[in-house]
Amino acid sequence: MTDTELSVALLTLGCARNEVDSEELAGRLAEGGFRLVEDAEDADTVVVNTCGFVEVAKKDSVDTLLQAADLKEDGRARAVVAVGCLAERYGAELAASLPEADAVLGFDDYPDIAARLRAILAGERHHPHTPQDRRRLLPISPVERHRDETTEPQPLRRRRLDSGPTSPLKLASGCDRRCTFCAIPTFRGSFVSRRPGDVLAEARWLADQGARELFLVSENSTSYGKDLGDLRLLETLLPEIAAVDGVERVRVSYLQPAETRPGLVETIATTPGVAPYFDLSFQHASPAVLRRMRRFGDPDSFLGLLEQVRALAPAAGVRSNVIVGFPGETEADLQVLCDFLEAARMDVTGVFGYSDEDGTEAASYDDKLDADEVAERVRRVTDLVEELNAQRAEERIGEEVEVLVETIEDGEVVGRAAHQGPEVDGSTSLVGTSAEVGDLVRAVVVETDGVDLVAKELS
Repeated sequence: MTDTELSVALLTLGCARNEVDSEELAGRLAEGGFRLVEDAEDADTVVVNTCGFVEVAKKDSVDTLLQAADLKEDGRARAVVAVGCLAERYGAELAASLPEADAVLGFDDYPDIAARLRAILAGERHHPHTPQDRRRLLPISPVERHRDETTEPQPLRRRRLDSGPTSPLKLASGCDRRCTFCAIPTFRGSFVSRRPGDVLAEARWLADQGARELFLVSENSTSYGKDLGDLRLLETLLPEIAAVDGVERVRVSYLQPAETRPGLVETIATTPGVAPYFDLSFQHASPAVLRRMRRFGDPDSFLGLLEQVRALAPAAGVRSNVIVGFPGETEADLQVLCDFLEAARMDVTGVFGYSDEDGTEAASYDDKLDADEVAERVRRVTDLVEELNAQRAEERIGEEVEVLVETIEDGEVVGRAAHQGPEVDGSTSLVGTSAEVGDLVRAVVVETDGVDLVAKELS
């Protein structure tokens, strides 16, 4: 078999940041002579971009790798390769526990991914890395971080794997926060902003590729620009991205409440072409729990932030995630959280039960709740937010929305309004429309189903 006939399929798990990584890997592989295929059954090599965030995600990643390995007996596949956060986080340990995978590659293998896959297909054994704390791999000084970079935009190595009208666009990588429950900084590294010129160049490329909504992703978007000498750089960049020809809507993900400054709130809430959408990582509301999480805030400051948002954009979308059952969480702490959720009137809230994560400070804490108690608290809070989120959706009946059409199947036209982020915030079904995928449709909400809306196109 010649090099030009080698095919590869990329299977992506986890967050939108992983989707960008997969498309960058796809670009490098295509550049290196591999043919990209959608179906793993048609591929010589199956690359699984894993997620290593929480236990459920780890299990899904391992299951996907095992399913891909079955194709070596039942299909065309000659090799199955693990990449992504699980591979980076566990390296040699994952390789030893999962012999069904032919190789486990870390982030440092990405620049030479095509050569790595050719070597694996040729029978060479790849020696997986021993994980280390990636926060120590970059100089602390912002000047040192960027000293060796040229002023020219970096070459774009990305190949879209999804032809839909929405695409993630990476603002930065890594995180400098030290939340006690989170291991992400240890395997994603310190926070590094992409330069505005590179972000804008990729935005233009994505628009040329048919993307109509750009979803700005990072581990902490409110930190963007701090290592480039301008913490308000996102406020400057957002209008520029929104002005790119072909881009109808820009959406920002993952804002830290304690870092969400008034100028950024105003930019997101009032800039034409930027969705008034606030993905605020509250995690809890009890000051005592937040301190143990090494986070900041309380119900009054969080509600004050929401008041700022809604004073500028009354119909703004607000979503968040909360962790229930953190070590030392009392019934009183849980009630503070529930009271806050009732007052906050958010569109969507994700509820997660606490579990120990390798290498985190919280894993060493005392006063842990047993698994049954955590599960019961998760159930209680989940029941509450499902009711609250449904009520918030009902409040939108009669509201005018702009819906980006994403799919049309069997005559059903489905998309998302400005307050609905990709995949996690529900959808809007359109009636009385002849719109096509990629169209931005003005409509009025006429009914709801949980967090999902039904809207009628306005003439």
